[in-house]
Amino acid sequence: MELEKKIQEDIKSAMKEKNNVKLNAVRSIKSAILLAKTAEGGPKELEDSDIIKLIEKLSKQRKEAAEQYIAAGRKELADNELAEAVILDAYLPKKLDEAEVEERLKAIIAQLGASGPQDMGKVMGTATKALAGLSDGKTISSIVRRLLS
Repeated sequence: MELEKKIQEDIKSAMKEKNNVKLNAVRSIKSAILLAKTAEGGPKELEDSDIIKLIEKLSKQRKEAAEQYIAAGRKELADNELAEAVILDAYLPKKLDEAEVEERLKAIIAQLGASGPQDMGKVMGTATKALAGLSDGKTISSIVRRLLS
């Protein structure tokens, strides 16, 4: 709930500053929140963790679009997408580096008593919840696979 209020305030400040890049990025977050709230069977209110997941998705979309623009030779469009991604990333919690992720995963593996690759699903379920917003699934998966083999 606090994050949603901050987003609303940032929309106002971006309008006052006439910062179109920031305004577009923050409005996209607001739009995603409204779509999630009005989705059939969706929650009426979103927790900050749900909003963080939406922002991660939006940021990832911006970065993928920028890659496609670069491949097509449209640097000006890629720069805009990357600028919006930077603004979106500012709302996300600080990401852990690989060493910190590995330490937390070792603790989760010990807690669950996982011993081999057959326990990967069990570890991944717990790890993705515990490290939500702190690391991406690809990094978590690769480290878990390495630790369990």
